[in-house]
Amino acid sequence: MTTSKQQTTLPETDRTRHRRLREQGSLNRADLEAILDAGFICHLGVVVDGHPMVVPTVYGRDDTQLYLHGSVASRSLAADPEATICVTVTHVDGLILARSVFEHGVNYRSAMIYGVPRKVTDPDEKLTGLRLLTEHATPGQWDYARSPSRKELAATTVLALSLEEASVKTSVGPPDDGDGPDAELGIWAGNLPLTASWGTPVADPLLPPGIAVPPHIAERGGTRHG
Repeated sequence: MTTSKQQTTLPETDRTRHRRLREQGSLNRADLEAILDAGFICHLGVVVDGHPMVVPTVYGRDDTQLYLHGSVASRSLAADPEATICVTVTHVDGLILARSVFEHGVNYRSAMIYGVPRKVTDPDEKLTGLRLLTEHATPGQWDYARSPSRKELAATTVLALSLEEASVKTSVGPPDDGDGPDAELGIWAGNLPLTASWGTPVADPLLPPGIAVPPHIAERGGTRHG
């Protein structure tokens, strides 16, 4: 099926326009989705009582929006319902170690999503959002674990944020001073890659004997994250 340009390209707005290092920016929606799919923790930036607050939280997504959740008592989720928020997802892929401190840097992938969030009130969509959150972090866990009770759902706030307005940036490659005067200093320069992987599952100390690790969790041990 053919996808339209509107669906594959992110619109450039005043908030998402890349003013510095434009070559690191991307308007490709597939790049945004890849960054979101590689992680499960975001940082939610809001203004609460006139002061900025940045909160780490898990997320999930469908084709058009990001879902966030928290307690109904959460100040970050109960901020001005008409105010714009910013959600950031960042992956650090390594350090750029140059010949001079000035040229040091970080190889990374990042996305910033802007918009006015919508509080999810429809019970079915609320369950859908929570399922996306759970499955995004641990595929297979929603069907394995007990579903939320009515009381638990009432105590949970779910926000939906459109993926329409987003800024994507990626930095890759070696230091930039390999062909400058500092190349004569005889100092080692290059990249120090950073990778993360899931470890071996550790059972709850109170878990009764005989309950095996389910396959959807066991198979993640040793696999790369991000």
